Amino acid sequence: MPAGPVLRIEQAHRGGVIEIVIRDVPTSVRPSVHGFKYRLVFVRGGKHVIGGYDKEFGKGDHRDIGEVESPYRFIDVDTRLANFWRDVTEATR
Repeated sequence: MPAGPVLRIEQAHRGGVIEIVIRDVPTSVRPSVHGFKYRLVFVRGGKHVIGGYDKEFGKGDHRDIGEVESPYRFIDVDTRLANFWRDVTEATR
């Protein structure tokens, strides 16, 4: 079964663009164990302000804020979205 859409948003926000893509996947993307693949980014002026809350094969769940990449413990989609919006708010103060 291919990945199914859960949420897709692309919208203007504070002089930039927010893109949120969350998909339900039939098997987890290692090393993560949950069944979601996602990418949440905030781009302004052609630069990734929040370069990604995402999940990549081999890296697992992580987030990039500016040039700093750090691991992220995935709890659920709602928490992931709340944390992303919190970081966007902090980055645009």
